[in-house]
Amino acid sequence: MIHARDVHKRFAAVEVLRGVSLDVGKGEVVAIIGPSGSGKSTFLRCLNHLETINRGRIDIAGETLVSAGKDAVCRYAPEADIRRICRRMGMVFQHFNLFPHLTVLQNIIEAPITVKGLRRAEIVPVAEGLLRKVGLLDKQASYPSRLSGGQKQRVAIARALAMDPDIMLFDEPTSALDPELTGEVLRTIRELAEEHMTMLVVTHEMAFAREVASRVVFMDGGEIIEARPARELFSSPEHARTRAFLENML
Repeated sequence: MIHARDVHKRFAAVEVLRGVSLDVGKGEVVAIIGPSGSGKSTFLRCLNHLETINRGRIDIAGETLVSAGKDAVCRYAPEADIRRICRRMGMVFQHFNLFPHLTVLQNIIEAPITVKGLRRAEIVPVAEGLLRKVGLLDKQASYPSRLSGGQKQRVAIARALAMDPDIMLFDEPTSALDPELTGEVLRTIRELAEEHMTMLVVTHEMAFAREVASRVVFMDGGEIIEARPARELFSSPEHARTRAFLENML
């Protein structure tokens, strides 16, 4: 579902991604862990075309988003194709990004109506089903300002799912939450994993990564240092940098 090869990304003189390669199969849950500034979030943003890459190749569900010729110059797909490819991915950010002037229900139906051209009568039952799924059907008429952080993030997940994506990208979905609110969001992601949703999750929640992810990727310095099945990586990391990071986190 995700095929990334030798992805490089620079911001001015700073090389944030230094040849990242990763494959994610259908139904797989991959957690990306690592210290702050290691390039985890930037990599996710490159997959969803929120950032453009300087070198490498990215394929999403068998379609090429960006590739490089023999001259190493990146060539992106035409704009219409980029939009279509990126619609196959839903993304949930650290800080929710809900529209404050819209109710919970309006937040969820906005993109399907404006982007996919669905009729309100079509999408409202879907939105209500998603709110039921994340345990917030009774909040559909509420505005974001009336919700807790955990509730806002669950609405953000429902909003991403309303676009019927094949892949979900999560960028540290619990980092802005108080510890007591983290569990309800992780529960929702865990349920998606049980439904075999393909997911790539940047997280600092080590217990969640160990329990839910089929594979864990450790990044540091803009590179993938180690990528192994979750239980193996946590029980016997091969690289000294991975071991040092886990010792500080666990």
